[in-house]
Amino acid sequence: MKTPTLIRSIDQDLVDGHTAVIQIVSTGEALMQRRLAEIPTEEWNDVRVDITPREYVLDYLAHSFPVQLYEPFTDSEGNLSSRPVYRDGQPVESREAVARRDRLIETLASLPPVPGALDQIVQRFGTDIVAEVTGRSRRIVRRGERLAVENRAASANLAETSAFMDDLKRILIFSDAGGTGRSYHADLSARNQRLRVHYLLEPGWKADAAIQGLGRTNRTNQAQPPLFRPIATNVKAEKRFLSTIARRLDTLGAITRGQRQTGGQGLFRPEDNLESHYARDALRQLYLLLVRGKVDGCSLQMFENATGLKLMDDNGIKDELPPITTFLNRLLALTIELQGILFTAFEQLLNAKIEGAITSGVYDLGLETLQAESFIVADRRTIHIHPGTSAETQLLTVTRRERNRPTSLDGAFDFLAAPGAKLLVNGRSGRAAVQLPAPSIMLDDGEIERRVALIRPMEQHHATLRMMNESHWEEADRNSFAAAWNAELAEVPEFSDSIIHIVAGLLLPIWKRLPNESTRVYRLQTDAGERIIGRRVSPAWVAGALATGASTLTPDDAFTALMGGRTILDIAECMQLRRVRVMGANRIELSGFTDAMRDRLRAYGLFSEIISWKLRFFVPTDAAGPAILGKVLERFPVERVGEREAA
Repeated sequence: MKTPTLIRSIDQDLVDGHTAVIQIVSTGEALMQRRLAEIPTEEWNDVRVDITPREYVLDYLAHSFPVQLYEPFTDSEGNLSSRPVYRDGQPVESREAVARRDRLIETLASLPPVPGALDQIVQRFGTDIVAEVTGRSRRIVRRGERLAVENRAASANLAETSAFMDDLKRILIFSDAGGTGRSYHADLSARNQRLRVHYLLEPGWKADAAIQGLGRTNRTNQAQPPLFRPIATNVKAEKRFLSTIARRLDTLGAITRGQRQTGGQGLFRPEDNLESHYARDALRQLYLLLVRGKVDGCSLQMFENATGLKLMDDNGIKDELPPITTFLNRLLALTIELQGILFTAFEQLLNAKIEGAITSGVYDLGLETLQAESFIVADRRTIHIHPGTSAETQLLTVTRRERNRPTSLDGAFDFLAAPGAKLLVNGRSGRAAVQLPAPSIMLDDGEIERRVALIRPMEQHHATLRMMNESHWEEADRNSFAAAWNAELAEVPEFSDSIIHIVAGLLLPIWKRLPNESTRVYRLQTDAGERIIGRRVSPAWVAGALATGASTLTPDDAFTALMGGRTILDIAECMQLRRVRVMGANRIELSGFTDAMRDRLRAYGLFSEIISWKLRFFVPTDAAGPAILGKVLERFPVERVGEREAA
């Protein structure tokens, strides 16, 4: 069913000057050999053979379609039930059921044959363009207007591979049997150095074999890496196969190179791994929602009857619920409609968990490479020396310069091509944004939260419809929007400078001293050519590591730390400073103030808003923010620097 879409994509690849590599598992050779055995060999030059599993389906219908006649009866307790009808010891068939079965068999028998993917591709493009590297000894090829049987020599795979690498054939299709030990990458010594578009058409049941096949187009000494394109239908349970490969690729990359991106090559998104701990948490939430009856279209009884999984016992919901692997396997046996209902609910919960982890900065991406226009080491301090080896642990203060790339006005107008897009201007701040529809997420209580995406000149974030209704965003015409957008663009500098702190060198002895909110490891290369790899830490942690108290935290460092979202400052008189998100924007909030402090806080430059009938004070996040924060810290000194707990 996927092959017609694949063929259209290959046509475009050939027009673009690329080559296509298709990875499959089954070749249908056994079925083809059985069909050819029924045809005299003298007719092999013009065969009309149906190489489809048609007889399996028809045989199943002929012997398994329910045609037994049943009759109603009342048992001794007065309950109405049904039982099969027998006459002279023989079961009686229902005439209506037999007629329905025969009509269905006749309908299926009249459908045109659908060849396998391998035959479709070979017969569509021809053997002059397609290099077949499989274990087949015979194949049916197209010769003009007829189909003929062609024998393949034992050395055919070697010749086909050479033809592909020499750029004589632009398409290569391989299976497990024919692909062992071969490479199809854009080798620098090969004539064919075109971009390989590697289609994973059939992942199969063995993740190891699929991963091995993906590696055949991605080797060392290549002119360019391949473009991997997994192909899937909209049948939700099919994602179960791709999920296994995604998980194995993550593991492979972590083992071989110490970073997950190496294994996956960006082929899969975080939500494609359905066996992560985020997926396990999302599945448990799905079970709870099923028990509470919060999943539209699927009740608890319907779920248990369809999957055979029991979520309840005599004491309520079970302590040991079915694991994610069992749930995914049972999903394969459900109807397409029920698969869509359950998997959509599961995906919404999973996406919400991953989005929350990424937003809070606790999502583990493995080893991440920082990129910027410039990295300069501004300060270097040794914070630990190993007594046995004299190896040092250094705290590096790095100045990072990034080029700002705001969205242009024309780029903003391009978003209007999307259905439901709107131009907005904030009536209070004068800011401009483009509103686009965004995927909804399912909350922990099963409620669906409708969201929109707001595209701003330098950022993009999501907001709920409820927040939008309570905000000052108003729909605007193109002229008003253009004026507001251009005004913001004029304020965006060409570069933005920031300070980051990296703990590098020997990390293991002081690992427990490092902040535990995130264990992400980063690497970067400075302008001087120095390569640095280590843990990134917050300015608040640096202040505590280099001195005895939090008094060393300057207003600029405190402002940067608070805006980073990981730091909480406890200041005098039981007040606290932390970053919060209000109306889709990050703010620094001061909490714990008393009624007598209101006028003084406003005099320092803080502004207040009444939100949900509660007065709240905020430090401005513009250029005046550090100075205003300095006034607050001068009057109310910092007593403790805390790190926000990881989500």
